[in-house]
Amino acid sequence: MMRHDVAIVGGGCVGLSVAKHLAERTDLDVAVLEKEHHLASHQSGRNSGVLHPGFNYPPDSKKARFATEGTARMKAYCDEHDVPCDELGVLVIATDDEEEARLDDLAEQAEANGVAYELLDSREAIREHEPHAEGQAALHAPEAASVDAEQYVYALAREVRDAGVTVYTGYEVSQIESAAEGYRLDTSNGRFEVSYLVNAAGLHADTLAHQVGVGEEYQVVPFRGEYYEVRPERSELCETMIYPTPNPELPFLGVHYTRRTDGKVIVGPNAVLAFGREAYDNTDVNPRELLDTLSYVGFQRLLASPLMLSVAWSELNKSYRKEKFAAASQKLVPAVRAEDLRKSYAGIRAQLVSEDSELVKDPLFVEREDAVHILNAVSPGLTSSLPFGDHIAERLAAKV
Repeated sequence: MMRHDVAIVGGGCVGLSVAKHLAERTDLDVAVLEKEHHLASHQSGRNSGVLHPGFNYPPDSKKARFATEGTARMKAYCDEHDVPCDELGVLVIATDDEEEARLDDLAEQAEANGVAYELLDSREAIREHEPHAEGQAALHAPEAASVDAEQYVYALAREVRDAGVTVYTGYEVSQIESAAEGYRLDTSNGRFEVSYLVNAAGLHADTLAHQVGVGEEYQVVPFRGEYYEVRPERSELCETMIYPTPNPELPFLGVHYTRRTDGKVIVGPNAVLAFGREAYDNTDVNPRELLDTLSYVGFQRLLASPLMLSVAWSELNKSYRKEKFAAASQKLVPAVRAEDLRKSYAGIRAQLVSEDSELVKDPLFVEREDAVHILNAVSPGLTSSLPFGDHIAERLAAKV
């Protein structure tokens, strides 16, 4: 039996950020339990690595606050800890009149959120930033950046260890039970007793929360996002980041281009239902988890929407037919060809869905007297990780 004051389940960017800020705020004996031996194996290391400055989020929302603050704090953190971070800026491109009108909405949000931006009203102005991009108008946000997410997670892990936090890797939490004073946690390497719990288990956060009767009106639905990489000899097709104009009626952004800190240009992701919470390949199937998703009433109601059915079919085509993925990529950069793209990695988005089919868009955590369950740390989770973890640590410290 191992004993700690606090157990944080999940050693991703959010869990480690909570640990960092708890160590700074309190003298508690904190442990982080990560099921994998290698950190950043899931959401924290399988994203685009983009820092989103906050122009795409409603003013006064948690997302806007955490994204704007998170971008600034992340850049400072990366500079202090020698984590690769390139401030490249992002170009959000409109290809028709409807999308151009939505750029004005983004500009208003950027203004309200204190995000630097510039509106471009011609193809020529767009090409001054991205010579191969195509559109009739664009919003340029210079503060967007690209970060090495895996190195960031490992920097957090080194920092929290130096601060006295115990980081257990290879400890998968299978069961959480309430105890007389706190919780008992059964793991793949023994049992823990703790006074306080932070559930930051990402793709499995809802499963653990449900074991103690928390968040039962929600369930994680896993969506796989697949990336292609532009062949190195064609990487000049994207010099920074090229994004489509987001459609507020759709839950996912769509295919876009990102130049990473290692110089690679990735294209994607699509967003297709994953047949398991860690089904990173489109041939991977976890029958039990797939059945859980298909039988969930919130997912069934979601699929009843004609719009969502249409989106699902389109995204599925991109997953299994490279030419469809290439066609979506050509909307922003017409010069890209299918042969310029080669398969890269994939990530799983832990999309929280309510029983009434709401796709939860904002960060969502549920507090108990001796616990905080982070049920939704949805995009931009990496960008928001420092202020979000600080906020959770503040809430937990207030309980001690």
